[in-house]
Amino acid sequence: MDVGHTALDTILSPRFSEYYSNETVALHYNYTGKLTSSRYHTGLRVHAIVFIIVCLFIILENLLVLIAIWKNSKFHKPMYYLLANLTLSDMLAGVAYMVNILLSGANTLKLTPVLWFLREGGVFITLTASVFSLLAIAVERHVTMVRMQLYHTDKKCRTRLFVAADWIISVFLGSLPIMGWNCIRNLSECSTVLPLYSKNYILVCILILILILFAIVILYVRIYRLVKCNSPMGGTSRNMVSRSQKYMALLKTVTIVVGTFIACWLPLFIVLLLDVSCAVGTCRILYKADYFLGLAMINSALNPIIYTLTSRDMRRAIVRLLCLTKDGEQARCCGILVSECSTSQMDRSSHRHEPLHTTLSSGNGPQSPTRTSVA
Repeated sequence: MDVGHTALDTILSPRFSEYYSNETVALHYNYTGKLTSSRYHTGLRVHAIVFIIVCLFIILENLLVLIAIWKNSKFHKPMYYLLANLTLSDMLAGVAYMVNILLSGANTLKLTPVLWFLREGGVFITLTASVFSLLAIAVERHVTMVRMQLYHTDKKCRTRLFVAADWIISVFLGSLPIMGWNCIRNLSECSTVLPLYSKNYILVCILILILILFAIVILYVRIYRLVKCNSPMGGTSRNMVSRSQKYMALLKTVTIVVGTFIACWLPLFIVLLLDVSCAVGTCRILYKADYFLGLAMINSALNPIIYTLTSRDMRRAIVRLLCLTKDGEQARCCGILVSECSTSQMDRSSHRHEPLHTTLSSGNGPQSPTRTSVA
């Protein structure tokens, strides 16, 4: 055994040989002051169990949406591919975070740096993919609005590029620490929240995510302004009231989309920026960073509600799935669900005139290029 270990050390550089020693993890946690906490000597605590329950909800919720998209041919369209990619990344984020929790606590000190990087990298990659998916949806909505066409010839190709770029960038950024951008053998550069990550790496990632946040805000503001400016101003007072109601509905949806993202992610951004600027042991809030990460995870639970359940078609598909109802049959569930699944003539008529705030979220909308759409 000692001969094999010596041979490994001669092959690997001294820096990378430390990737396979759990003493390295203990050293970094001790330097940052986290090793003194009782959490690394006991099993799962109450808040960890609560986070696991939230993760299970995230997984089941997003899995339900994925199944609904897969089973319904009407959702096999480019825009729904982006929604499916967002849903997949959110579901995987729930899985990765649950695994992270199960490998935390006392199990943390049993990990080698390689396993530690994989544990943290899985959460980072999936959450980053989710954020990039939100940006891709905003870009797609804006491009479609500018071109004034719902089904442009290059839409499918553009969607595939968005999805591919999303995962390539996320995997690349999340793999940088295990490829060498970390603070092993350089303790003074270590993060307190993530003791094996370099502060410079965290700073770069936070700046990228903040730029994405600003881009999403700008794109949705432009979408709202384009819709308002491109709508005809003439008409009766009744039409003016209708347009005003649609503008307010669109503004409300945009506010929910952007506000939810900011509310869930901004506290974590602030904590990580403090992590970069604070000396070791000076900012006590950094030792409570798990709660802020958990808040960011809540965004993965809210995304399906905001981006898919606001679509009438998606809502019906999910209700039918929950009711175990085949297409063409009326759902036999409680009264509320039956009404959601109904397809009366009035409902079909109203669906043909889908409101602006629904097309923003779901991609439903008119196919004619002569009519204003945000789909």
